[in-house]
Amino acid sequence: MATFRYSAMTLASKKVSGKMEASDEVDLRRQLSEQQMYLLSCRALNKQEKVKTMKPTYIADLCRQLGTMLHSGISLITAVSIVVRREENAKRKDIYHQIYIKLQEGYQMSKALELSGGIFPPLMVNMVKAAEASGNLDQTFLKLADQYSHENKLNKKVQSAMLYPLILLVVTIIVMIVVFTIILPKFFDVFNGYKIPLLTRIMFAIAKGFTNYWYWIVIGILVIIAACGLAVRVPKIKLKLDKFKVTVKGAGHLTRIIYTARFARSLASLYSAGVSMLQCLRLARKTVNNTYIDGQFDQVIADVRAGVNLSAAMDKVDGFDPKLASSIYIGEQAGRLDTMLNNIADDFDFEAEIATDQLITIIQPAMIILLGFLIGTVILSVMTPLYSLYSSIGG
Repeated sequence: MATFRYSAMTLASKKVSGKMEASDEVDLRRQLSEQQMYLLSCRALNKQEKVKTMKPTYIADLCRQLGTMLHSGISLITAVSIVVRREENAKRKDIYHQIYIKLQEGYQMSKALELSGGIFPPLMVNMVKAAEASGNLDQTFLKLADQYSHENKLNKKVQSAMLYPLILLVVTIIVMIVVFTIILPKFFDVFNGYKIPLLTRIMFAIAKGFTNYWYWIVIGILVIIAACGLAVRVPKIKLKLDKFKVTVKGAGHLTRIIYTARFARSLASLYSAGVSMLQCLRLARKTVNNTYIDGQFDQVIADVRAGVNLSAAMDKVDGFDPKLASSIYIGEQAGRLDTMLNNIADDFDFEAEIATDQLITIIQPAMIILLGFLIGTVILSVMTPLYSLYSSIGG
């Protein structure tokens, strides 16, 4: 089976496009014909082609709608049709419509989600698949809604934590550009012919470089940004960078809390939905979004498969808070691992919020100090020779 991106025409002469699984173009044409659509063009998607996953906030909204309607007794196919009619965004409406068509064709919900071309994350697909086997699809959708609501809340919290430092960084760059291109050049003639300190000469040299070779500086900055962007895609460099995130003093503790919160919430949701522990670990490891931690899970999965307790296997993972393994151990001993996992998830969600606030309190003063240092250095480089010049004139 391959995924095709297609363009088709309906019987009402309306042009539609989307993605569909088919063995070949003939099969694709047949499937579209069954939906009363005529194929105009198509192309097979490369398996390496990156598919953009739907944002957590939209997944949470979808799951909450479906869970609420299913819990009230509305059938799944009717619930999806209601979601399609209520959706105002054309792109998401088409995605939901494709799911509705798949359900009409007899596919299960998990298969319909899976055939959406990677738009829905594997965690969601597998939880729905487990719920179909156990018969608690409504509760699973509501649990997924909570899962992705928490994920969205945590992501927004981290983004807001980085917004203020980013604004300060932009302000610092703008101030430095103004200082070196407008303010300092005005002092070139003032100090011409006078002996000036080394710091002032350095500042003047930088100012002249900005004034005379600004285009090379811009090109150099763009090259550095592009090089850094390419470098972080190199597996070995990304691995070292991800390891640095969880091992650096100070900020490392905060990032470990955030990673632990993501993993704990995903593991709790999957295990509570009835997914096997090995599959839980395979799926939850991907939600951490850290290659250094992810790479250690091959051994964790092997240990659990060999009969090692989950707490003992998790205790070996470098990058998570030690409290995670200890809490899992208590749940195993009490025979209430599902309840303990949910409690852990709630606890780490709260700690992640505190850790993010702490991250803000660390970064903000550091950026202000940096801005003050740079501006102070420039002022000092100008005031020192001015004071010497006025002293010599007064003498």
